[in-house]
Amino acid sequence: MNPEEAEDAGGLLLPRSRMANERLHALIPGGAHTYAKGDDQYPENLAPVISHGRGAHVWDVDGHRYVEYGSGLRSVSLGHAHPRVIEAVRRELDRGSNFVRPSIVELEAAERFLATVPTAEMVKFAKNGSDATTAAVRLARAATGRPRVAICADHPFFSVDDWFIGTTPMAAGVPAATNELTVAFPYGDLAATEELLTRYQNEVACLILEPATHTEPPPGYLAGLRELADRHGCVLIFDEMITGFRWSEAGAQGLYGVVPDLSTFGKALGNGFAVSALAGRRDLMERGGLRHSGDRVFLLSTTHGAETHSLAAAMAVLTTYAEEGVTARLHALGERLAAGVRAAAADMGVGDHVVVRGRASNLVFATLDENRRPSQRYRTLFLRRLLAGGVLAPSFVVSSALDDADIDHTVEVVAQACAVYRKALDAADPTPWLGGRPVKPVFRRFA
Repeated sequence: MNPEEAEDAGGLLLPRSRMANERLHALIPGGAHTYAKGDDQYPENLAPVISHGRGAHVWDVDGHRYVEYGSGLRSVSLGHAHPRVIEAVRRELDRGSNFVRPSIVELEAAERFLATVPTAEMVKFAKNGSDATTAAVRLARAATGRPRVAICADHPFFSVDDWFIGTTPMAAGVPAATNELTVAFPYGDLAATEELLTRYQNEVACLILEPATHTEPPPGYLAGLRELADRHGCVLIFDEMITGFRWSEAGAQGLYGVVPDLSTFGKALGNGFAVSALAGRRDLMERGGLRHSGDRVFLLSTTHGAETHSLAAAMAVLTTYAEEGVTARLHALGERLAAGVRAAAADMGVGDHVVVRGRASNLVFATLDENRRPSQRYRTLFLRRLLAGGVLAPSFVVSSALDDADIDHTVEVVAQACAVYRKALDAADPTPWLGGRPVKPVFRRFA
């Protein structure tokens, strides 16, 4: 980074992070274990490598502190090193973490989860969301005897497994025959979904979607999907990895009152610890068990799925949400942040270009160019200025550890970023403010 670039980035220099990123790329494909955490998602030479975090703040290896949003890809919703969660984890670590038979913690965690999500009758825990969604798909195929999976085309991610990845620009390595078995339907359009089910009559095993994401479901939409699934004999699966706990303690299904056949939870469930869940109807879930007379389904069988400390973390999270009203706090913090960002953008004349979207507990932002089209270059400019101000924000997804001072600081930094954004719009060219190559989308064919 030359002196002019350093000045534009608010003097932010990350020499240790840059060296660590080089070492990461030399040893780990992509330089991170999740593509969304890659340094290609951040402005060039401004991808901090994290040393530690506490509450709503993280520190990089260069010693800079940031207010952090979207913590752990939305998983750390209570803030880093939350005392109740850490205490529960430490207690179990002293008692052993994995045994040759189920531990009593597995029973306690299942009871606690099903009491929180009463629309489900059985639950099985795993370590990541992909395992849970793929198990749901396999279970739906087994129950219906049908081959096709219908995914919602408007939702960005369901699984690392072939049935989904084959539909993305990063489909290298996925057999065409596998990809042909996945079809797509648009969110909010019941007529188009019914047309799809009719076209592939008696072939679609399941409809899988996030019940809500950046927009609220249209009135009657989820109930309409429930009716379509019943009428066409397919399984309705809600991917609640994001909506779980952020929409309500019982997920979007608890908020909107529409019960899926199967649902998957993760992310906020462990507050950063690795735990996910597949939950649903007893008659379906039991096909992966020992108390039925049909063909056995290899549902979920993971060595580390029942690690005691992760299940203890999940129970502590469930208790904290219920006792401290965390979901309501997430909404209140998000509403304060959204109002502040929108006002700052409007005051700087970029209200139509820096756009905050989504439910208050799950805010994202769009960066639009002079023609109001999504722009990776303007996103680069915006992220660059946020980082310079000590705000690490690939999204504006809040954690309950934020306080009013954090929100006020963020809004102040956003205002400064929007002032630069206005200059770039007036010049019809953000290039002088990028400091290098633009950030890139995760799903793309070539590196």
